[in-house]
Formats: sequence, C-alpha cells, structure tokens
Amino acid sequence: MLSANIQAGSSTRRYSDYVMRSWSHALPLGAKRSSLDAIAQLAGAHDLVGLQEADPGSLRSGFTNQTHYVAERAGFNYWTHQPNRMVARVAGSALGLLSRVEPVSIENHALPGRLGGRGVLVARFGEGDDGLVVAVAHLSLGAGSRLLQLGFIGEVLAPYRHAVLMGDFNCVPDVPEMELLYKRTYLRPPSFCVPTFPSWKPKRAIDHILVSEDLRHENARALPAAFSDHLALALDIHVPDQALRTVG
Repeated sequence: MLSANIQAGSSTRRYSDYVMRSWSHALPLGAKRSSLDAIAQLAGAHDLVGLQEADPGSLRSGFTNQTHYVAERAGFNYWTHQPNRMVARVAGSALGLLSRVEPVSIENHALPGRLGGRGVLVARFGEGDDGLVVAVAHLSLGAGSRLLQLGFIGEVLAPYRHAVLMGDFNCVPDVPEMELLYKRTYLRPPSFCVPTFPSWKPKRAIDHILVSEDLRHENARALPAAFSDHLALALDIHVPDQALRTVG
C-alpha cells in the first residue's frame, strides 16, 4: 500500500517556496502534469493507494480531477475521490483511493473540527466479519480538532478486525489524541516511525499507515512523491484471502 500527500502536483523544495511559489496553489502553472505523471509511476507499483491534497478539478489543476488522472496513468481500474474543500473553483482539495480490487462499498464522512473541509474516505473489500476496511484521511493541524476527528474515525472503524487507516495525520503517532484511536479500534501504533516531512530534509513522522493487529506487515519506507512537501509512505501488508472474498 502507498499513502501520498501530493500537494495538488505543486513543487516545494524548501521552506521559502511556500511564499515564492504561492501562485502555484491558485494557478494552473508550473510542471504539475509532469509531477502527476511521476506520482502515477510511483502509484503503479502498488495495489492500493491513498491520496491526500489531490485537486478535484479546479482552476489550479486546469480543471483536471487529479485522482482520476493518476488512476488512469497508473493503470488502476477502480478509483474514487472525496472532495472536501473548494475555494470558488480556484483551488480544491480531495482525498483519493486507487485500487486493483473492486471495493464492495465506499463511504464518505465529514470530520468534525474547528474549521470544516476535512473528511475520511472508507472503502470495504470483502464481506462479513473478515472483510478488509481501508480508510484515507487528512487530519487538522490543531490537536483539539484532531482529537475530535480521531474519536469519530475510531467509531467508524471500531467494528473491523481487518482495518487500515492511512493519510497525513499532521502529528507523530504517540501524541495523546492518537491514544483514543488505538483504544477504540484494532489499529496499532506503527512499529517504527518513518520521517516524511519536509520532503527535502525529513524530520517529522506525520504520515502514517496504521494497520490492525491481525494483519502482518513489513518494510515501511518513504519514497519521493514528485516534488510534494511530503514524502510518500509505503508499507507491505499481507491480506488474508478471506478478507477480500465476496459472496456470489
């Protein structure tokens, strides 16, 4: 699996770029298409991919649905996205999910928080108690809002023994608000942390792929997501056949 905050295809290679290249967050300029092609090449080496900060089709992306674009370029038959923030069609942000296997169901939930515009996308693979559930989220910067969001996600994922939660958490995995998630679900803290931010000199482990205790996993690693300010995070997960089995 792969989780990547793609920063809408923008390029950030140093802190000064947040100011010097701020125009790229509103205009369809720069090498965004080539960045998306690089992200698609990375995504194509995986079976399931969660995207954060994918533009859903606003001015800054040239009205391109970036999740759809990456899915097509990477050869995924199944994709879905959850637009959760749009500023007057100038700039938008969405979560995305790309899969080699067709999901049984997709759920979109708005997350609580001081400011709106955050969500969690939940896909179910397989049926019954052994089914696999995969969720993608992008949490708030503030600890108070994250506490509300993680509590909500915990309620959504609580019933599932085979679950994965991936995304940009904007926090390390051992902060107090994360404990609420671990208590409410079968998800466990990562075995070790992989720094992903900032991409040019990674010091903070704020992007995570959390896996329930019954799923064997290994080889967590950070990979460049074109020129995003986050590195992508990959993890090998061994999913039992029964977790993907459907009735019929």
